[in-house]
Amino acid sequence: MKTRLAALAGFVAALLFAGTALAVKPSEMLADPKLEARARLLSEELRCMVCQNQSIDESDAELAGDLRVLLRERLLAGDSDEQVMAYIVSRYGEFVLLKPQFNLRNALLWGTPVLLLLGGGAFVVLQARSRRRQEPAGLTKDEQAALDAILNKDA
Repeated sequence: MKTRLAALAGFVAALLFAGTALAVKPSEMLADPKLEARARLLSEELRCMVCQNQSIDESDAELAGDLRVLLRERLLAGDSDEQVMAYIVSRYGEFVLLKPQFNLRNALLWGTPVLLLLGGGAFVVLQARSRRRQEPAGLTKDEQAALDAILNKDA
């Protein structure tokens, strides 16, 4: 029983980590383990422009491979992590970042959900207040007479 659980756990772990293990090709890897570790950390922060919801470290797309190679070339050239990221963002735009930076240009993008929630909440509160203030409409004279006739008929 324990061997089956261990085999199942190993299979699940292999499935979970298969995407990242297969994406980076051995020919792309750097010989220096410290530089390769830096490259892997940086490539997890960059978006694959083809897949869009995967990092370049996880993507098998050709463009993601090109970005991984470019990133490693910049690290071999001696660039710091910030310089590498700035270089790639200058070439591909801020969209390449999986976690975009908050700045004045994209403040509306970050603030829109909050503004919509506040506006929706204010709308609901105002509607609830206006409904409470409305007095129920009274019956017209004809309606009141018809109601009285019905009530008197039963009595």
